[in-house]
Amino acid sequence: MESNSPLGDPTIAADLLDDDEADPQWTDDGSLPDDRFLDRELSWLAFNQRVLELAEDDTVPILERANFLAIFASNLDEFFMVRVAGLKRRIATGLAVPTNVGRAPLDVLADIGAKAHELQERHARIFRESVKPALDEAGVHIEGWRDLEQADRDRVDEIFSSQIFPVLMPLAVDPAHPFPYISGLSLNLSIRVRNPKTGKVEFARLKMPQNLARFVKLPDDKSGRLRFIPLEDLISHHLDELFPGMEILEHHEFRVTRNEDVEIEEDDTESIIQALEKELLRRRFGPPIRLEISDDMDDVTLGLLMQELDITEQEVYRLPAPLDLGGLFELQRIDRPELMYPKRVPTTAVALLPSDPTEKPDVFASISRGDILLHHPYESFATSVQTFLEQAAADPNVLAIKQTLYRTSGDSPIVEALIDAAEAGKAVLALVEIKARFDEQANISWARKLEKAGVHVVYGLVGLKTHCKLALVVRQERGGLKHYSHIGTGNYNPKTSRIYEDLGLLTADDTVGKDLTRLFNELSGYAIEKKFKRLLVAPLHLRKGLLKRITAETANARAGKPSGIRIKVNSMVDEAIIDALYKASQAGVPIDIWVRGICSLRPGVEGLSDTIRVRSILGRYLEHSRIFMFANDDDPQVFIGSADMMHRNLDRRVEALVRLTRPEHLAELTELLDSGMGDETASWWLGEDGQWVRHDRDADGAPLADLQTDLMTRIGSRRRAIR
Repeated sequence: MESNSPLGDPTIAADLLDDDEADPQWTDDGSLPDDRFLDRELSWLAFNQRVLELAEDDTVPILERANFLAIFASNLDEFFMVRVAGLKRRIATGLAVPTNVGRAPLDVLADIGAKAHELQERHARIFRESVKPALDEAGVHIEGWRDLEQADRDRVDEIFSSQIFPVLMPLAVDPAHPFPYISGLSLNLSIRVRNPKTGKVEFARLKMPQNLARFVKLPDDKSGRLRFIPLEDLISHHLDELFPGMEILEHHEFRVTRNEDVEIEEDDTESIIQALEKELLRRRFGPPIRLEISDDMDDVTLGLLMQELDITEQEVYRLPAPLDLGGLFELQRIDRPELMYPKRVPTTAVALLPSDPTEKPDVFASISRGDILLHHPYESFATSVQTFLEQAAADPNVLAIKQTLYRTSGDSPIVEALIDAAEAGKAVLALVEIKARFDEQANISWARKLEKAGVHVVYGLVGLKTHCKLALVVRQERGGLKHYSHIGTGNYNPKTSRIYEDLGLLTADDTVGKDLTRLFNELSGYAIEKKFKRLLVAPLHLRKGLLKRITAETANARAGKPSGIRIKVNSMVDEAIIDALYKASQAGVPIDIWVRGICSLRPGVEGLSDTIRVRSILGRYLEHSRIFMFANDDDPQVFIGSADMMHRNLDRRVEALVRLTRPEHLAELTELLDSGMGDETASWWLGEDGQWVRHDRDADGAPLADLQTDLMTRIGSRRRAIR
């Protein structure tokens, strides 16, 4: 089931979780304390705890609270499949090194297990004691078999016989039938039966079909209530039909999480696509790393599962049924808008509106008038970036389109626009990053479809992921060529653009166009560019560029000049960047860090980070934009782009930041950062001890402002004013 929420998108957890060993280029000069970093794994779990706190919040609409429970479950699955799996693999191979806080990997693994157990138990308790009763009160009932009256059971019998029984596949375990392979994240029933003739006890496993609804809708009762029953509960009360003549002794739920990380060895002997496809086949058979069981499972069954799966006691999570609360995503299909966030329709960016409302929008004419800063989802992706590429594909004056694709939607109009452009005879280059975690297979499919249409498809540079969000259109105008560019913080994905908060710049600036031309040449050919004019590009220059600007703010503060650093990112982990921020703080530079997920920086530590504040905002939309703002002695330098402050982004990915130049854009982002970091805005504050504390009420107990709601109103008002 695909989530309608950004935090529940499987790629979001992957975005925060990529394997990230210590940066070999970073060295500690000894002038800063050894305990200055927070553990990144526990910081990630703290992020997921913030998601859980939204599920606990009774001011959030109830179906959204259920959705946050599902998001938490999905995120934790990804955490185990990537981070825990990677840590265990390195321990097993003897390649593990001390973590970013200098702790032994085995100790960190124990800490992760303890915290994960605590959070999963809290997660189950919130569903049972808070969310489920609130759903009941709202007329949405998740029933158990024992809650059903006989008339209901008779109707459920019919549903089972006609819709479920034919697709079930019970698997016996005996000398003729070895223990079956248990696929990752599948929900299963363990069943012990006795043959009444021989008295022999046998074991069987039954997998819940993943193409059936996780929660089966029951026929409406007389009151018209919406009622559902978990699929495994329904099936478990019909086991006698699956094992006729046998005595059912025990049945319990269980679920296995496997290592589904992908490691690709790139060499000259085969194409990257071939290597990746082989690895994707191996992914299904990764070793188990977590076993979730219902808390009533007997010791005999548990012992068998642990033995066959080679699972340790620490890796067993005993929880009350139902397991797999990620299935709560399905409740988003319910047509009860009053139980969800109010529906919001994004506006078209004011700068893209024609002066005459009767005229058809002309994106190229709008961009030619000056740089346009876009803020999604408050401003529409469809009427801006998507329209930009669709008009480029249809425009006879457009000669070439070049674009990066990291993640896109299954029915992407962006890809269709590139195909239309190629079929119309335009030169089209698509740089498809097929190694985007958990989107590998989809991106391989898109790459092949693009190639068939005549698009020049390349796969980036060996050893690097291409994560930057770039589009370049070359257009013939008045006897010359003109560049139109888009540089963004988010993927070219129309679906997620409605729920991810992102920024983008549309510009006809020739400097940016030439920068992108050189960068695309580097990505598709053998050119090695050393400098760009308005861009900072990783892996060669982005880290150096940011450190240079942080150092400049440090020098300005020491000289008594205006200084300040404000950064908005998804993750703040890189030690060299953090150390530079510490030294800037020691010089007196005021520093604001707005981070969605992981943060290894300790704010507010006396003598180390007194001037640093760290805050986090989670909510209806996923805060995904990256902003870097430097006071620069009252001549601000402001960048937006694709990079987080992690080793992988700065050293092992192609990332790009673009510098904004228009004063109104700098003012808009200053206002955004003022709001996000303001004490009057609901947010989480990070303390020097690594604990996140939610601040959502003022001193009188009144709710603090919701940033995202305020932005909807503010940006909508801006468009109404222009009309």
